[in-house]
Amino acid sequence: MTQALTGIQFTGVGKSLPQRVLTNDQLATVVETSDEWIHSRTGIRERRVLGPTENLLDLALAASEQALCQAGLTALDLDLVILATSTPEDLFGSASRVAARLGAVRAVAFDLTAACTGFVFAVGTAAQFLRTGCYRTALVVAADGLTRWLDWQDRNTCVLFGDGAGAMVLEACPVDQLLGLELRSDGRGADMLTLPTTGETVALMADLAVRNQQYAPIYMNGRDVYRFAVREVPVVIEKALHRAQLRSDQVDCYVLHQANQRILDAVAERLQVPPDRFATTLDRYANTSAASVPITLCEGWESGQIRSGSVLVMAGFGAGLTWGALVCRWGRVSP
Repeated sequence: MTQALTGIQFTGVGKSLPQRVLTNDQLATVVETSDEWIHSRTGIRERRVLGPTENLLDLALAASEQALCQAGLTALDLDLVILATSTPEDLFGSASRVAARLGAVRAVAFDLTAACTGFVFAVGTAAQFLRTGCYRTALVVAADGLTRWLDWQDRNTCVLFGDGAGAMVLEACPVDQLLGLELRSDGRGADMLTLPTTGETVALMADLAVRNQQYAPIYMNGRDVYRFAVREVPVVIEKALHRAQLRSDQVDCYVLHQANQRILDAVAERLQVPPDRFATTLDRYANTSAASVPITLCEGWESGQIRSGSVLVMAGFGAGLTWGALVCRWGRVSP
């Protein structure tokens, strides 16, 4: 017998950021740049940076606890935990550690990697488990510490990134609040933005050599990434809106990946939407990769820009290349 599909509601959101602030002026003492140069090209004024003894999982845990509190749930209510990250504390995965520290002992947990689109991909993945009735409650966490993988002498990349975590709770619901979803990827553009492996050959014996691997700093072709985002992000949003049977002007708030203010402005212009409908945290937190969408969503909720019942578009784009958008109505459905 085919299992009846159910709907999804979005009931909690949380964020957590490192305490240490690194301003553009401070960066200018490390690499040849200036506040004017960075801000005029990106919209960034400062970012948060993990210290040597700080742990990314601490941020993920704090964001998760805040999201659960807002949803009125405990960790024991969770059936599924997905951690969207490109920078796990353990290359074998960190989701199970987050779930264990949270106390989500009944939940299955796994990592998902889709770079800056990771949160949107993870929400789309969690949604399928809930819609089929396999699980009832899911926590999607996005956490990245990209400042640990930068060349601090490369001003084309080191000025762009910050660290942080965000989380969101999804619950099964008779009335579906996930109105539209569109996910895309294209590996032909993967070389535009990479965190590649490098290494050296090590001879174990006369006739056998192996390779010891490590990661090189982040590389980005900023111009090509910008062109890709400006071209493809409006299209994927329009596709998701079409699935939701909504027009762009019927959306209360757009919560996009915080990569560059010029990209946000270009997408707003393409969609013919006033820029003030685009939530932004870019000036304070820079590009926090997968975490940028839930961090920005959380701040929009806290400021009142997003309310219960608001129609939202969340969109991500980045390495892979990956990009995607979802349309939802925020908040718990009244009984």
